[in-house]
Amino acid sequence: MRKILIVLLALLASPVLFAAPLSMTEVAPGVYVHHGAHEDLDEGYHGDICNIGFIVGAKGVAIIDSGGSFAVGQQLRNAVRKVTKLPILYVINTHVHPDHIFGNAAFLQDKPEFVGHANLAGAMDARGEIYLRNITTWLGDAAKGSEIVKPTQSVADTLEIDLGNRVLLLTAFPVAHTNTDITVLDRASATLWTGDLLFVERTPSLDGDINGWLAAIEKLRGVPALRAIPGHGAVVSDVSLALNDEQRYLETLLADIRAAIKEGKSMEQTMDSAAASERDHWALFNAVNRRNINLLYPKLEWE
Repeated sequence: MRKILIVLLALLASPVLFAAPLSMTEVAPGVYVHHGAHEDLDEGYHGDICNIGFIVGAKGVAIIDSGGSFAVGQQLRNAVRKVTKLPILYVINTHVHPDHIFGNAAFLQDKPEFVGHANLAGAMDARGEIYLRNITTWLGDAAKGSEIVKPTQSVADTLEIDLGNRVLLLTAFPVAHTNTDITVLDRASATLWTGDLLFVERTPSLDGDINGWLAAIEKLRGVPALRAIPGHGAVVSDVSLALNDEQRYLETLLADIRAAIKEGKSMEQTMDSAAASERDHWALFNAVNRRNINLLYPKLEWE
């Protein structure tokens, strides 16, 4: 009896097995989204900052991004199980960033296909060691169970996935926000999951090629979507307006850095001026904008 009691107490103390399901919003029939908090990776990060969710078809479920830790992934899995007992067939990562991929391990028990850009496995190999160090620093004990889970199926151009009377169109992009960006279009509801090719409210964060990102924005304008689920921020029904806001920021940033270089300003001086007109439009502006300038300035010096 004493052994049974000890086992029960251990189970009750487990933050994983009894993790509360994430709060979800059904934004279209069978399309569920959890909105991440606007926290910076370097300060106040809890592993839950991006939009993640799932789509339910007649045969099974597709996860769209799994969150920033094993614990968050487990909460997402528990949220799925509140909605349906259908099998989880796919876990789709929209790109390589740690806030989108570290929940993958929570779904290994379901034996899904893990799906990502053709470059995703290589990017995980290149970044995995530092990502694992960082998540331990950021989350401490809450990082336990988090691991790099690489794709078992890749998208080089486009790929269709059928969940049962529900076809998802996955599209891979050239280097833009990162070199691993894909989008997911649920044709049944005309809902577009953009990953971090679209930021709403939160300052867009660059880890790829700004010109490629601007080209991706033009491509996204042609997608027949009634709503878009951005990588960060609120779901939008006016997709064009949201893309306009992001495009304005990126074009302003690009123009201001070029002007600063032409005027002979140092990178540190440019940090205080580039895209300053955008400051009041975006969350976490100071931290993210400075990182964007730090990445862009050296590249633009050699144009």
